[in-house]
Formats: sequence, structure tokens, C-alpha cells
Amino acid sequence: MPVLEWLDYAGVAVFAATGALAASRKQLDLVGFIFLAAVTGTGGGSVRDLLLGATPVFWVEKPVYLLICAAVAILTFFTAHLVESRYKLLLWLDAAGLAAYSVMGAAKGLAISGSMTVAVVTGMLTATFGGVLRDILAGEPSVLMRPEIYVTAAGIGAAAFVAADGLGLPLLAASAIGVLAAFMVRGGALAFGWSISPYRPRPGRNPDDIV
Repeated sequence: MPVLEWLDYAGVAVFAATGALAASRKQLDLVGFIFLAAVTGTGGGSVRDLLLGATPVFWVEKPVYLLICAAVAILTFFTAHLVESRYKLLLWLDAAGLAAYSVMGAAKGLAISGSMTVAVVTGMLTATFGGVLRDILAGEPSVLMRPEIYVTAAGIGAAAFVAADGLGLPLLAASAIGVLAAFMVRGGALAFGWSISPYRPRPGRNPDDIV
């Protein structure tokens, strides 16, 4: 099986697991588990395909992706209680999914558009949009609102893959570089609290001082 297909399946499965874990935290029924798993697992890739004009989107063309989401959701439904900290596991699985999907999204964007810039953007969207949808639907604090680096990690992974591919590295090597770059940055953010300096509000100027 081609490396990008492996990354696609892995990204869908891992993100589906985070959706199912979010469902467990909200004590939903099995249908709720499957729904959140499917939305999380396919959300980022669906947005990517729609923006690139690659229709029907990937899970309509290959329904096996939905079966993967359902299988992961059912497994999680019966095993989530064994995990001590489901939110911590959710964040680390999200980091793994982000790493895989940042490369997969960039690869598909590059193949369809031929633009490195578009490839980095599609990599970032693919890697983050499913997690954003998950948090909105589950009523969880959004990963975007956490102080640690998130979208930037996806951008670094996508950019690393695109750069390695542009240098002529084999697909496996370029993919590994992208995945490792994204996971190391996001993992470091989770483990050590890496963040980018946020916006600091400043006092407004006195209208009388404005010339």
C-alpha cells in the first residue's frame, strides 16, 4: 500500500479515536460515538477536497473510511473507561493525527494544484479542521484556544514535507520528515508548553492626542 494511503487511513483512524473519546467524556450513546468519530475523522479531508475541487470527497469515493471511523468508535465505546485521563489521551492522539494529516493534506494539495503555497495551506486545513469540528460539537474547549502551538505545528509539518519533496527526496523520506516535524513541534508544545507570544492589549489613545 502506498505511503500516502497509509497516512490517510492512519489520520482518519486517529482523529476518529479523538472524536470517540470526546463522546465518552460527554457520556453519549453508541450512535453519538460513531457520529463524532466520523465527523472528526473525515472533516478536515472533506474541506480539503471541496476547496481543491476533488469531488466526490474521499469518503464518498471510498466508503471504507466511514467503516474505519465506525470500527474505531465501537472499540472506544467499550474500552474508553480503561483510560485514566481521556482528555490527555485525546490531545496526544490529536497530535498524531495532526502530524499524519498535515503531510497527507499537503501531498494532495501539491498533486492537484502544483503550488507549494496551496499545499501548505491544505495540509494545515486537513490536519486541524476535524479537531475544531469535534470540539465545537462536543462542547469541549477548542484546541485552537489552548495556549500551546497547534496550527503552527501542522504548518511546519506540511512545509517540511513540501520542502523535502521539492529537494527530490523519496516520498517515504519526505513524508517521514513532515510527520516527525509536525509531531515533534506539537508534542513539545503539549509536554513543555511551547507557545507563540499572544497579542497583548494596549491602552487606547486619548482622542485629543490624535492629530
